[in-house]
Amino acid sequence: MIPEEEVEEKIRRTAARISEDYQGKVVHLVSVLKGSVFFTCELAKRITVPVTMDFMSVSSYGDQTESSGVVRIVKDLDMPLEGKDVLVVEDIIDTGRTLHYLMNILRDRGPASLRLATLLDKPDRRVVTVEADYTCFEVPDEFVVGYGLDCAQQYRNLPYIGVIESESK
Repeated sequence: MIPEEEVEEKIRRTAARISEDYQGKVVHLVSVLKGSVFFTCELAKRITVPVTMDFMSVSSYGDQTESSGVVRIVKDLDMPLEGKDVLVVEDIIDTGRTLHYLMNILRDRGPASLRLATLLDKPDRRVVTVEADYTCFEVPDEFVVGYGLDCAQQYRNLPYIGVIESESK
């Protein structure tokens, strides 16, 4: 769906925008595991302002291809967010349930600012309003894998964004 070179170029441009927006500040990246780790690392390498990082794992999928609608924190942050300029980094915004829940939790922790960056946005699937401040790609309602996105924990390591074809096609 999206070749490796196009993904890399869009991440570079997004990092430049983030660097400009956070000029004179330290941006604290919160990577939502597991899927966003690839995107977070590539983004962080290209951001020119100081960066700190932390990781959080939130799940509503398990090994399924459809969100269960039940969000749970699997791993919480190691550092407090109070007073920090926080940028949550996600691999994909789908229904919005998980990120809506997560952003509300993080907002309550007192950051100086809270923004959201996503590699992919799938607005056709949205059931809860969530808008990213930085979006690399808007994608149609297909089951996408690669660049951290998985299907039952497989395909995360693909250097591009691909589509899982259903057997019924």
